[in-house]
Amino acid sequence: MTDTNYPMTADGGPDDLPRTLRRERDAREREARERMAKEQRESFAPHTGPGIADPFAGTDAGYANVPGEPLPAVVRSFDVPFLQLVGFFMKAVFAMVPALILLGVILWGLGQLLQNFFPQLVKMQILIWFPN
Repeated sequence: MTDTNYPMTADGGPDDLPRTLRRERDAREREARERMAKEQRESFAPHTGPGIADPFAGTDAGYANVPGEPLPAVVRSFDVPFLQLVGFFMKAVFAMVPALILLGVILWGLGQLLQNFFPQLVKMQILIWFPN
């Protein structure tokens, strides 16, 4: 009889925990980073005085000195005047017309090459017939 070893459900892998437990773990890690950053800021406090810039001013406390970790960003608003938005899309439409013409020419050229090198291929034509 074979002995099958099933891994424990919480073996420390990235996706073995339910979402709420992962959020709790991430919150604890974030709090630890913030605590470390606060301690680092406090260790610099005696060196800062009038006229001396705080090295952590303007940074997020949890990400003050974590190398290689991207800063979190959330876009909360995107404010573009309506006429500028219309102008942008009109430019996009005018830029699209030459691109479609160029694409049509390229596809037509490829069709002609295929027809020249493989004449046995069936050529389909659309015939439009108007009765008298």
